[in-house]
Amino acid sequence: QVQLVESGGGLVQAGGSLRLSCTASGLTFSRYAMGWFRQAPGKEREFVAAITTWDLGNTRYADSVKGRFTISRDNAKKMVYLRMNSLKPEDTAVYYCAADTWGPGTDRESEYDYWGQGTQVTVSS
Repeated sequence: QVQLVESGGGLVQAGGSLRLSCTASGLTFSRYAMGWFRQAPGKEREFVAAITTWDLGNTRYADSVKGRFTISRDNAKKMVYLRMNSLKPEDTAVYYCAADTWGPGTDRESEYDYWGQGTQVTVSS
């Protein structure tokens, strides 16, 4: 049974930092591109960042987080991380990690095969 479990969310002031973690189990982690998505209240879920596995970890970011967020992965630990710096109130959302079998690190939600339950990030102004 595949499980993705996010952690590291919380309440932070604007300008602060958080690091989200996602622990995978029940899958051969190195075969999966990993992505982070988020959903703010009243809005649709949107792409944040993705990292591949087959091309030395190529990364992709939403324009809204470029230069502030960094995605990384540790295949040995079966974990993917999202380092978030210079947080803004508009970053407030539930953050989800997702896995895409041999994926290209796409920003398309429909391409991902497995999803976590999410972790809440709240940025106060």
